[in-house]
Amino acid sequence: MLGPQLLVLGCLVWGALGRTASLRRANDKNGRCLYTFTVPSPTESSCPGSTEANSAIQELQRVSSAQRSELEAAKSRLSALETLMRQLGGDVVTPSLMPPAVEDMQRELDNLRREKSSLEQDYNNFLQEKASLEKEKRQLENENRNLARRLASNRQEMEMLRLGQCPQIKETAADVPQGSKEVSKWGVQKLDYQELKSELTEVPASHIFKESLTNHSGCGELVWVGEPIALRKAETIAGKYGVWMRDPEPVYPYTRETTWRVDTVGTDIRQVFEYDQIVQFTQGYPSKVHILPVPMESTGAVVYRGALYYQKHTSRTVIRYELKSESVKAQRDIPNAGYHGQFPYSWGGYTDIDLAVDESGLWVIYSTEAAKGAIVLSKVNPETLELEQSWETNIRKQSVANAFIICGTLYTVSSYSAADATINLAYDTSAGSSKALSIPFKNQFQYSSMVDYNPAEKKIFSWDNFNMMLYDIRLSQM
Repeated sequence: MLGPQLLVLGCLVWGALGRTASLRRANDKNGRCLYTFTVPSPTESSCPGSTEANSAIQELQRVSSAQRSELEAAKSRLSALETLMRQLGGDVVTPSLMPPAVEDMQRELDNLRREKSSLEQDYNNFLQEKASLEKEKRQLENENRNLARRLASNRQEMEMLRLGQCPQIKETAADVPQGSKEVSKWGVQKLDYQELKSELTEVPASHIFKESLTNHSGCGELVWVGEPIALRKAETIAGKYGVWMRDPEPVYPYTRETTWRVDTVGTDIRQVFEYDQIVQFTQGYPSKVHILPVPMESTGAVVYRGALYYQKHTSRTVIRYELKSESVKAQRDIPNAGYHGQFPYSWGGYTDIDLAVDESGLWVIYSTEAAKGAIVLSKVNPETLELEQSWETNIRKQSVANAFIICGTLYTVSSYSAADATINLAYDTSAGSSKALSIPFKNQFQYSSMVDYNPAEKKIFSWDNFNMMLYDIRLSQM
């Protein structure tokens, strides 16, 4: 807007300064006074006495002069602003040329820059400390893994000593089990180091020396059961009850070290975890997981001569599942046997049909309506599952917590939860009679849902409230 005003003003000033205006006065034909204002050529002189015109011109000149002064002042302010902008936009700001407000802004900017520099330094220090802590964490994790391997290796050597085997020299603490890569697939996690440590300290040194007192040469009567040894713990609620076993007469590709485990909480029990080595079992690394074509009932399963024998879910049928071919080879009903809660052990768990293995072969422990709930023992053909011979005892099945067979004699456990339980009864099939016993049997975690005997290792296996336990035993000399 300032440009057009200056242009008009310039024209007026030029007109006022460059020419002489004249005012003419005369009467028209009607006698009225008529004023005529003319601007002659430069050679013409102004009309003297035309005071009104001169007054107007002077007023215009005053307005022009005021506007010219304002224009010069605006130019001066604009020049000062341009200088300030150049100073602010340049690399170096001259403090003497800065207005006070700009100086305050500059000081604030300098303070912010210093705070930014301090924060950046603190952040860098934090990153260095974080990297140092992460390095220490990795070192501790490596130490933890190494200690866990050493503990597992020591446990394996101790187990081999109990089995009468020498540990192989090629096995070291750094050995990694072959099946470890399959763990994540089945959600199995290795045991915590502190738990492994506590379990290892639970093994009294006296147990190693008591091995020399155990009768490994043949059969005899059970006279002593040692303190329980916790080998590992189930990871999920499905493992509160379960069954774990080794084959006393393994066939290729399995060995005396191969271990199987089944978590039995649920209505569709099909997963059977297989471990090639003891260290894999104790650390929780399965080498294979079998999916049974027919679901299992309860905790009465056993492995014998390369096959898994178990009760079919909600049925009196016993199934022979060959582990190598992963197929069912035989199945047969146990005649008149109660099932699914008719004649279980005292702890429940649908333990109506319980399979067992001793020095003479495969057995089944159950009851019938005809036996009125008393335990019936039957010798089973492992190939066809036919019953070869049966014995009806005078021991009521629901009055005992569990049972197992050693050298043809049935032994029962008084309680599944009492810490000071006993092996309270024995039924000798060769004599056809029973007697009372009082052999201490400790339920360390106070809920034993499975108790079995392994004739090759001369040990009792149990499942006690998520924990897989092992007991040394002593048999009398025949």
